[in-house]
Amino acid sequence: MNKVYSNAKDAIADIEDGTTLMSGGFGLCGNPENLILALAEKGAKELTVISNNCGTDEYGLGVLLQNRQIKKMVSSYVGENKNFEQQYLSGELEVELNPQGTLAERIRAGGSGIPAFFVRTGFGTLVAQGKETRVFDGKNYILEEALQAEFAFVKAWKGDSDGNLIFRSTARNFNPMMAMAAKITIAEVEELVEPGELDPDQIHTPGIFVQRIIKGEHYEKWIEQRTTRPRT
Repeated sequence: MNKVYSNAKDAIADIEDGTTLMSGGFGLCGNPENLILALAEKGAKELTVISNNCGTDEYGLGVLLQNRQIKKMVSSYVGENKNFEQQYLSGELEVELNPQGTLAERIRAGGSGIPAFFVRTGFGTLVAQGKETRVFDGKNYILEEALQAEFAFVKAWKGDSDGNLIFRSTARNFNPMMAMAAKITIAEVEELVEPGELDPDQIHTPGIFVQRIIKGEHYEKWIEQRTTRPRT
């Protein structure tokens, strides 16, 4: 099975309106930049996007918001995107907010065949409304359901043509678990090598979880908030 696609446009060609999509990364770090821009160009709409956050007004998943392509966001943090706020308050965008650890575990569970789990976080808050609750050892828990998607976009540092992936630093946030939780995982990598060139002990995501892979180009690696101090 040939998993290598020549470009992002071809790799996402079958994503249609109404698709549920996971997109990895943390803030603007580890974003699958090429795949997001290709989807923006394709113009698929009514998307449900599962991601820790929705980028900023101009970068990351924010470009899909600008295009009015996203119908619903399942996230934990949305504070860097004014378009997000405006679309939510105007009723254009549906939002499902999760505590960050709960979001990560829902995705991990989805990729591990665990349909639901009980967690203490959120009990007694708006997060718990409408959810089943249980008491274990005298403590209250709420039931959270796993998350899965039709497609996942992930971004890795290195990968081989069999789909084995190595992530770097903060880019390991959400990317590896999302690769396991989608029917079709599309990976973009900075460096694409032949099978056998990656150290097996360094591989974070085995190729069995990756159906498509591209070599990304022109990475900008945006910074959300640049904070500096005067040099002495």
